Amino acid sequence: MSNSTTDAPGVPGAPGAAGDLTRLTAARLVEGYAAREFSPVEVVRAVLERSEKIQPAVNAFVRIDAESALRQAGESAERWRRGEPAGLLDGVPVTVKDILLLRGGPTLRGSWTVSADGPWDEDAPSVARLREHGAVFTAKTTTPEFGWKGVTDSPRHGATGNPYDPARTAGGSSGGSAAAVALGAGPLSLGTDGGGSVRIPASFCGIFALKPTYGRVPLYPASAYGTLAHVGPMTRDARDAALLMDVITGPDPRDWSQLGPVPGSFRDGLGGGVAGLRMAYSPDLGGRPEDAPEPSPEVAGAVRRAVEVLAELGAEVEEADPGLPDAVESFHTLWFSGAARVTQHLDAERRALLDPGLREACEQGASRSALDYLAAVDVRMAMGRLMGVFHTRYDLLVTPTLPITAFELGHEVPPGAPYRRWTGWTPYTHPFNMTQQPAASVPCGTDGAGLPVGVQLVGARHADALVLRAAHALYEAGVADIPPPPVPAAAGAGAGGVRPAGS
Repeated sequence: MSNSTTDAPGVPGAPGAAGDLTRLTAARLVEGYAAREFSPVEVVRAVLERSEKIQPAVNAFVRIDAESALRQAGESAERWRRGEPAGLLDGVPVTVKDILLLRGGPTLRGSWTVSADGPWDEDAPSVARLREHGAVFTAKTTTPEFGWKGVTDSPRHGATGNPYDPARTAGGSSGGSAAAVALGAGPLSLGTDGGGSVRIPASFCGIFALKPTYGRVPLYPASAYGTLAHVGPMTRDARDAALLMDVITGPDPRDWSQLGPVPGSFRDGLGGGVAGLRMAYSPDLGGRPEDAPEPSPEVAGAVRRAVEVLAELGAEVEEADPGLPDAVESFHTLWFSGAARVTQHLDAERRALLDPGLREACEQGASRSALDYLAAVDVRMAMGRLMGVFHTRYDLLVTPTLPITAFELGHEVPPGAPYRRWTGWTPYTHPFNMTQQPAASVPCGTDGAGLPVGVQLVGARHADALVLRAAHALYEAGVADIPPPPVPAAAGAGAGGVRPAGS
């Protein structure tokens, strides 16, 4: 096994005699296992080596479990030797955000208020489906405390740096997952998204992420943030996300709000292109808060170029605004109330251990009345109706994922910003948690500092396959071809606040 970056001729990302196994997509790994080009043990060893190498620089993990991962890889290798793979992802390395249960180890949710004592003997539904399909779990990834904000840092596990510049944030709350995927520590990761938490770090870190329609991926235990919270794939491209969706959308009786079975495969029709699709391009989404930043010229330019490519591919694109209201205060009522609920049981001594920003958000949430909550639900229903009607005219809505690129590590908002909370700089993401629609972030360029920019594709509820199809078209057209982040040259060169896995 070698970690050289030389690829086999004619096969993008394919290893030759000295190929880099950490650069391969999940789909390519499965092809390679079937053809006996390499084994799950080789791949998992390479991924574990990469994970250990990047950890001091970006702090992507709270736990790396090499012993268990190598055991799983050996079992997978034996199944492939017999020609009897367990499922669609047998032997593929996967990381899991430390919000989702992964049996055999604690799920600490970034908080000193969560005890590591077991038993930890249950998988989240998406994790259980991956286990059934033979995936290899290598690590749990970092999250802010209870996934409450759009950057990844917590009192317990420190801050997660950006793969392109570890002194900047990876975004959040699935920042550890995004950094891991971007830097070759496994092609697939499971994240969660309650206000942008897979799309924000995907945009900052130059990877793909999908927030599926609410209920499409079963979730258990239920999130304190209620029906704002989604589980979604974080991957190298849309093809891998479709493959992962084919696995994690399997039913689970523990989620009473899950949707019915998926007809067919998300990979079916993935290459159907965008010709004839009606797309609305909204560069500022209209109803964003007054103090939210406008897209920087570099972000706006990269997104517009992606839109132009969609038009060149045959989509019918026009600039149109869905007319969404400024609903950030309604989102705050729902989100902060959820934060207050998840910490309600804490006494004063344990409450003092919380992230100060989270503690403040909990106090705000606890001050909202039931009538305030129901008024926010009314706003949410009105937004859902508005978007439902909008999608009778347009198949997809295209926006920037974020108006900015990654800012300095250790801040909830960019230094000098006129707002206090992370929702101030994420005006394009949290509205679609309110409406429960599928939304994806696709890399579409970089700024002058080499930091990634993302374009967001939003579909009508249940149109997950269409969002994936349009995203795949952008990958096929080369829009997402941005320079990969540099792999840290040596251990020990970490960003401020970074803690080693397992601390």
